[in-house]
Amino acid sequence: MYWIIFITFAILSWVVSQSLENKFRKYSQIGLSMTGAEVAEKMLRDHGITDVKVTCTPGHLTDHYNPETQTVNLSESVYHSASIAAAAVAAHECGHAVQHQVEYAPLKMRTALVPAVSFANRWVMWIILAGMLVIESFPQLLWLGIALYGMSTLFAFVTLPVEINASQRAVEWLEESGLANREQKEMASDALHSAAYTYVVAALSSLAYLLYLIIGARRN
Repeated sequence: MYWIIFITFAILSWVVSQSLENKFRKYSQIGLSMTGAEVAEKMLRDHGITDVKVTCTPGHLTDHYNPETQTVNLSESVYHSASIAAAAVAAHECGHAVQHQVEYAPLKMRTALVPAVSFANRWVMWIILAGMLVIESFPQLLWLGIALYGMSTLFAFVTLPVEINASQRAVEWLEESGLANREQKEMASDALHSAAYTYVVAALSSLAYLLYLIIGARRN
């Protein structure tokens, strides 16, 4: 069962990743009047957000919003590019800044979970492994490991509405601001949907492995 789960979701993850790369490459060829950095700065201004900075971060598709430092961090290929793909990614990350401003509930929940999930991710596999070794004498240790892994699974599912909502805000703003016409809006939406699928696969993969652990623990 473990190998079936691992191989199935490894294939799904690869397919989704390739689709995202292809669409990002495709829509990177569709020019726009502003770079990703300029799009991000304009979206923040339009929403009255003045305390968030737009920065350039190394790597490819490493774009993210950091609520602690209040920065929208755009990868080099997005920050400097004037394309519909760059605009979609930049607007999506600014969508998280807007969520922060309006205190979007799922984002607040995800932020609150970060310390616990960071701790769980650091120790969970060691605790599960130790729990398997001493399952006959101390089964509670394995269940503790499963509970910690459950925190990561919960985090993955809480992330879904956060990412989907940020994409919705991005696409709506791109059209309302006049930066993208209807056709370009559909392109941006298509690219962001592909990105969202990566989170869906990650959440389902985490849930499948959690159920595998629970079934295995109950059998033992």
